[in-house]
Amino acid sequence: MSQGITVVLVDDHAIVRQGLRALLETQAEISIVGEASSGEEGVRLCAEHAPDIVLMDLVMPGMNGVEATREIKKVSPRTQVIVLTSYHEDEHIMPSIRAGALSYLLKDIGPNELLEAIRKAANGETTIHPRVAAKMMQALHGSDTREENPFAQLSKREIEVLRLIADGLSNTQIGEALFISEKTVKSHVGNILSKLHLADRTQAAVFAWRSGLVE
Repeated sequence: MSQGITVVLVDDHAIVRQGLRALLETQAEISIVGEASSGEEGVRLCAEHAPDIVLMDLVMPGMNGVEATREIKKVSPRTQVIVLTSYHEDEHIMPSIRAGALSYLLKDIGPNELLEAIRKAANGETTIHPRVAAKMMQALHGSDTREENPFAQLSKREIEVLRLIADGLSNTQIGEALFISEKTVKSHVGNILSKLHLADRTQAAVFAWRSGLVE
């Protein structure tokens, strides 16, 4: 690519963004065109710059990485999203891929591996962390049995959160009831909506009632 590879960094931790910037700025063909500390800001930057690559964190305040990925693919379809996260649980992997992420990496990878993944993504090639790939294979092999239960994709905690959504509780109230932070509640809500392919918490509540999760 004569014009190089343009990148937007999306991570709510400034020290992570600084480390990524320091690494990427050593590469002549890679240029960082924006940094975002939230999903919403990441979507705005991608609408403005249409970068080749986004390095996307998953768990952030407000709009999480899955939701941000989905919105970025709407406003800038040519942009390739590389998830770069500490989380390798099933509840994060498949929603990210379904939302449009090309690659899924864990933050324990080496600098050279990350640079190679960015170059591959610029050519439309996927890179999946080996631990994540194993989880994906397990999910695919188990998909036939899970589809019978509409809530099989949800974790135990997510089902608890969904029940409370259906009872009309706010994120703050749910956090108090389950002794977790509001940020964690928001992350669970985002995962629930993504896994069940729902637009908002109202649809989630209706789905829970219709499916017999609450009576």
